[in-house]
Amino acid sequence: MGRFLIRVIITSIALWLTTIIVEGVKVVSYGSADDQVALALTYLIVAAIFGIVNSVIGNAIRIVALPIYLLTLGLIALVVNGLLLLLVAWISSLLGFGLTVDGFWWGVLGAIVLGLLNWLIGVLLRPVVGRKRV
Repeated sequence: MGRFLIRVIITSIALWLTTIIVEGVKVVSYGSADDQVALALTYLIVAAIFGIVNSVIGNAIRIVALPIYLLTLGLIALVVNGLLLLLVAWISSLLGFGLTVDGFWWGVLGAIVLGLLNWLIGVLLRPVVGRKRV
């Protein structure tokens, strides 16, 4: 459970940076525009939704579509990740707040940037988080 929370925090930071970098990906807070706590909670909720969708639906798609992944040398992963980001935007819009993506290609670009930032933050925090206590 602690590992999941760390991943959600890392993903929420990466998502925040993605919304700054990619113009077509935004997060709409459930509170007022000036409420920073509501905005931070919104990022955490969207990151948790993304983690659940990516682990359940994303892994199922990757297993079923393994021949397509092999045939395209993994490039189909860009499309799948973009579609998963659009799915998270749709799920969060049902809640009345959360992620908004302006279109398919913004979703693909947002997924690429989010994946790179998620990886980079994970690498930077690995020495701190990955330490074992003796």
